[in-house]
Amino acid sequence: MKDAIYATGRRKEAVARVWVKPESKKEQIINGKGPKEYFCRDDLVIHATEPLRAVNMEDGVMVRVSVKGGGINGQAGAVRLGIARALAKYDPELRLTLKKGGFLTRDARRVERKKYGRPKARKRFQFSKR
Repeated sequence: MKDAIYATGRRKEAVARVWVKPESKKEQIINGKGPKEYFCRDDLVIHATEPLRAVNMEDGVMVRVSVKGGGINGQAGAVRLGIARALAKYDPELRLTLKKGGFLTRDARRVERKKYGRPKARKRFQFSKR
């Protein structure tokens, strides 16, 4: 996309590359599909496109996303951060609104690693007195 603003969003193992282009037509494409077809769940669609609604730009920009890695929840979070970062680059005046909404903060939570001698990360084997 020529003359588009690029940003990257990350969440867990997912990485989203986002291009935002100012246009009159409302179009959002995620890996060649619409948001509803890609995420399948309404709550994930709402979560991923929340920054656009926060700054009232759902109709004024074209968003193209390439996302890979992780699961569907992590990908929705990565898309959300990528869109927010691209909008902040596009119009620096929107940065304050996005920052107050918490859209520019990366969610650093990850899956805790499994420890040796344990069945899972924190779970212990059943204790037997006899």
